[in-house]
Amino acid sequence: MVDFLRDFIHILRSSDLRVSTSESIDAMNVVSKIGLNDRSLLKDSLSFSLAKTLREKEIFSECFDNFFEENYMNFNDEKLPKIFDDKNIKLGDIKDSDNFQNNLEELYKNSDKTSLMTAMALAARDANLQDIKLFTQVGMFTRKIFDEMGLETLNNDIFQASRDGKTQREEELKNIRENLRIEIRDYIENQVKLRTSNTGKQLREDALSQMRLTQADKSDYKIMSGIIKKMAKKLISVHSRRKRKSQRGLLDIRSTIRANQEYEGILFETVWKKTKVDRPKIVALCDVSGSVANVSRFFLMFLHSLTEILPNVRTFAFSNKAGEVTDLFENKDINIAAAETLLLNGGGSTDYGQAFVDLEGYLENNIDRKTTVIILGDARSNYGDPRCDVLKTIQEKSKRILFLNPEPKSVWGTGDSEMLRFVPYCSKSKVCSSLFDLERVVDDMLRSSI
Repeated sequence: MVDFLRDFIHILRSSDLRVSTSESIDAMNVVSKIGLNDRSLLKDSLSFSLAKTLREKEIFSECFDNFFEENYMNFNDEKLPKIFDDKNIKLGDIKDSDNFQNNLEELYKNSDKTSLMTAMALAARDANLQDIKLFTQVGMFTRKIFDEMGLETLNNDIFQASRDGKTQREEELKNIRENLRIEIRDYIENQVKLRTSNTGKQLREDALSQMRLTQADKSDYKIMSGIIKKMAKKLISVHSRRKRKSQRGLLDIRSTIRANQEYEGILFETVWKKTKVDRPKIVALCDVSGSVANVSRFFLMFLHSLTEILPNVRTFAFSNKAGEVTDLFENKDINIAAAETLLLNGGGSTDYGQAFVDLEGYLENNIDRKTTVIILGDARSNYGDPRCDVLKTIQEKSKRILFLNPEPKSVWGTGDSEMLRFVPYCSKSKVCSSLFDLERVVDDMLRSSI
């Protein structure tokens, strides 16, 4: 309980809510009297001790809700006291209890979300996750927490399955390991978000730029829109200079001599041969269904923030049938256009095959060897026909196809993912799950288009 309350007070202080030592002691006395069973009662009681003004109570309420949602989600009344009332409880004690299994395989297969979250919370406490300050520490703490939860045993099981030639079991265990790693990383990213909410604008922006977009909260959209504008401005500056340099061409010796005749042959002025540089044509096809919607939202905002260097962009969105949304971005604010795109084209059962057919119909003869086609989505098509034949046709007509997938490569081709069938028809297939990834992809695309 001491660790729990100390961590929560740390979150409050990082959110600009002043909490004195005496108030912390009062809060501890409150929790010792009422316990952790009744969340509503706990929230009201701590609010009296830790928040004074109306503004502080608003901050407290938001921090309390986020802290409980991310750290103790779905814990029932019986588990809370058992897990958190004794600060000396270790993860191993919990794993050996009735609610937890003896290894990560059993925990993943047979436990509910609550059990997994509880195991992560306890491992996070043992790994001192409360000390995390920067987003660059996510990888380090992911490994620490994984180790606390029993990664070594899982790795040994994978090694044993490989040595015994049990390929199917080896792959199954590797998938479990990767899925657990993603769960832990998501948990830690949420912790970073909690702890950097008011610890400096730059720190906050750095965290959000590297956070997986599927984890983005609506409260962060305004800040992330600002990050996109900064990234776009930087790319415009860099690639405008590169374009001017490439357009300059070679030195025109004859014209240079003529231009400097009045200076008696001294070359004060230089004349360069002009080189025509074709502006790239971009066609973007974005999956706006389900959890991919957030990634597509920010990708579309990013892409249409670069009109100075990418004026020829046609945009299509789909969940099943694809529709063109280029006019939305040309005539409306980018944020509004992105929101309306998700509203108009989201919903329905995802169908990549139908989307490819629709895209080919829209493009007809408007696609050539100067066209770059960018597809953004998780390639999960609900076991429908992926129509790779249509994708192949688009590939043969275009300059290149870039496929940006927010899912890690380890899950490509699993379940209803058709990603491995799409890869042969793509010039590049990349994991793209954060604003940082988006910036890198667009930068690479612009460099190769000149």
